[in-house]
Amino acid sequence: MHDVDQVRRAVSSDRTGQVVELAMRLIGVPSPNPDGDTRAVAALAADLLRAHVPGVAVELHPGTAEIVNVVARIKGHAPGRRIVFNGHLDTYPLGERMSWSVNPDGEVVGGRLYGRGAADMKGGIAASMAAMVALAEQREAWAGEVVLTLAGDEESMGPYGTKYLLDQVSHARGDAVIIGDAGSPMVLRFGEKGFLWIEIEAEGSAAHGAHVHLGINAIDRLREALDRVSELRSLAVAMPVNVADAIRRARPVSEPLCGAGEADVLSRVTVNIGTVSGGSSPNLVPSHARAAIDLRLPVGVTSEALLALLREVLDLPGITWRVLRCFEPNHTDPGDEIVTRCATAATDIIGRAPAINMRVGGSDARWFRMAGIPTVVYGPTPHNMGAPDEYADIAELATVSRVHALTAFDMLTRENRE
Repeated sequence: MHDVDQVRRAVSSDRTGQVVELAMRLIGVPSPNPDGDTRAVAALAADLLRAHVPGVAVELHPGTAEIVNVVARIKGHAPGRRIVFNGHLDTYPLGERMSWSVNPDGEVVGGRLYGRGAADMKGGIAASMAAMVALAEQREAWAGEVVLTLAGDEESMGPYGTKYLLDQVSHARGDAVIIGDAGSPMVLRFGEKGFLWIEIEAEGSAAHGAHVHLGINAIDRLREALDRVSELRSLAVAMPVNVADAIRRARPVSEPLCGAGEADVLSRVTVNIGTVSGGSSPNLVPSHARAAIDLRLPVGVTSEALLALLREVLDLPGITWRVLRCFEPNHTDPGDEIVTRCATAATDIIGRAPAINMRVGGSDARWFRMAGIPTVVYGPTPHNMGAPDEYADIAELATVSRVHALTAFDMLTRENRE
């Protein structure tokens, strides 16, 4: 008979050195997307898991020739639930190496772990790996399975990574999922907005700028279309009460970390006109113009409803448009067990309760939630994410690892704790 509280302390012990070691090794193997080649880093991740996690079974699953995914599994002393840790191996491109003041292939300076992917999200992967080590060492105290899935193409929306694994590998699905993607140890994320990317094209008639009466300005037509799309920011949102309440309660903690206005952004449709092009000279009437727009959908607005409105407001002369990408808003009930267990674990480790909130950005969490699997995102604060000198605080990475391990342990020993 195990002393559960004693094992909890062992499972959640500080593994800072191991987290840094694993993260440094992963950061040292570049995996930018594009180009999206994760063969080398996937092979390294598999080797690291075999070397560090007692009794682990590791498989490589190519989604394409170059996008290689990793699935690792450990089992407890008896059958039970399955908890999945998830992360992505690909990163943003490095950019100009000369613009970095530290080594982009990994460097520790003053309590910070620097390098491309340190925050997004090789640091989070290392945290989950160390959590698996802790759980493997105490496998006689818990029942079920712990699985780690590492996807190769999250930065390009995950069709050959997490989605591929969910479709092809049965044990990539679990009873709950914990993702160490960028965020904050003080904010536990239970959902994220959906998004709808569209491209609008406007056609006109060319003419000389001195003879505007002989032409039709495509940019003028595009401007009207963009104005109409921008008005969708005021669309009414039928947000579930428990989601709206969670956003409101999280605001005092979440906004100081993530920026004033986050709660407002989470609660409404946002419209970002990302690119605009058209015309060739100031003295010519442009015959063609184009714009690409990122619309983000809060919980309570479906893509079907937004598409219906777009078809209505963009029914204009000379205007055509198409959908580039579309994902529904998604969330796990903030009262779900994985949310409450993770919040409790974080409180135990940090000493105060984290905020429980939605996430403004997208992640592979969407694929698990679309498959009906309760999912939370709990990771380190991203600093300079996608920019030179990206870093994560080492203390935060250690905290994330401890919370991941303790949350999984509590999920897999619930009968002993109720």
